[in-house]
Amino acid sequence: MTDGDTDRVAAAYRRLRTAARTRTPCAPVRDLIGPDDEKLAYAVQSRLTEARIRDGRRAVGRKVGLTSAAVQRQLGVDRPDFGMLFDDMACAESWPIRLDRLLQPRVEAEVAFVLRDDITDPAVTAAAVRKRVAYAAAALEIVDSRIAGWDITFADTVADNGSSGLFVLGADHVSLDAFEPAAVQMTMSVNSAVASTGSGRACLGDPLRALAWLARTAVCHGNPLRAGEIVLSGALGPMVPLTPGMRVRAHLTGLGTVQAVFTTPVTKGGS
Repeated sequence: MTDGDTDRVAAAYRRLRTAARTRTPCAPVRDLIGPDDEKLAYAVQSRLTEARIRDGRRAVGRKVGLTSAAVQRQLGVDRPDFGMLFDDMACAESWPIRLDRLLQPRVEAEVAFVLRDDITDPAVTAAAVRKRVAYAAAALEIVDSRIAGWDITFADTVADNGSSGLFVLGADHVSLDAFEPAAVQMTMSVNSAVASTGSGRACLGDPLRALAWLARTAVCHGNPLRAGEIVLSGALGPMVPLTPGMRVRAHLTGLGTVQAVFTTPVTKGGS
């Protein structure tokens, strides 16, 4: 990068880092790095990753974003991206999730993969990555944006760690010998009312294709996928905005269910 590029990346990093620290959404960063500059956007994301690791967080996997045509239409973007998953982003089904941890949360249902082996082949295919998966699970991804009003372009969401927030994994661990990711049918309900539906084929045609895309891209970025990592492969249907009191339950055929309850802490003097 040129000195000018380095300065722009640093400014975008500071804007997003400040938004996360102060819990105050910020302006988009495309005025600094451009709306479509993939190289600069991932450079910002990398700086944010390094900062989280310095803060004591541990990387536990990756997320693929923008794989669903429905979500691409919602956000006005046209290609996949990826972000990092950290240990403090993982949430248990059994504990309510406090929405004050987030700024502008939305939820989507996905197929998650946990890897058995490293993936270092820069030309790996969907058929080949299938053999590297230990198991799949139903997942909820709670996406979030540090950018006010979700006013994002491709570069904005990439820089902001793929608009990541939190995630929840279902209890059932299913071998790919017994499960076909492309064939999954998803129904996500909020407070018992259906709020989103979709299928495995909505995720780049097959969640395994999304995993293969991520594996190839990760190698190109010099940070290959490793054994034990969790991969959220991308939304199967439209995102749903979250508000306190929501109970979200997603059923994925062949993978079972995953659920979460969203709340806010009782304020002083509350009941």
